[in-house]
Amino acid sequence: MKAKRQALIREIVNNQGIQTQEELAEALRKCGMVVTQATVSRDIKEMHLLKVLAEDGTYRYATIDKNDQGMGDRLIRMLSDSVIDINSANNLIVIRTLSGSAHVAGEAVDSLHWPEVLGTIAGDNTILVIVRSNEEVEAVIRRFQGILKK
Repeated sequence: MKAKRQALIREIVNNQGIQTQEELAEALRKCGMVVTQATVSRDIKEMHLLKVLAEDGTYRYATIDKNDQGMGDRLIRMLSDSVIDINSANNLIVIRTLSGSAHVAGEAVDSLHWPEVLGTIAGDNTILVIVRSNEEVEAVIRRFQGILKK
């Protein structure tokens, strides 16, 4: 059932301008799937769906093929396109993103493999970046800001 639902999600996202989880849930229901918002949310995270800027200036869900050679570049672009704000406290950096983008932006941060970064935790619109020491936080923030300017 899950595989069938996720295949349908991929088809819907690739063929329709889905902007919200609610729109996706409604599209699934129209196809005969019984889903909750929580199920759709989990599927979005498991499938690594992204919110991308559409030609009309709105953000919509999109799929990404992890086997693409330019995956790293795309993840960095997604990080750059989705970050709203960066703040820190001690050895923690909090990155606020567009709603629904944090898991992909967090994956982009992880893909950087910066030695100062111990790991990340991503929610819907917030990433917690754990840095090895308080002293390294400023340098890491400057590196993020450099990425955001590209």
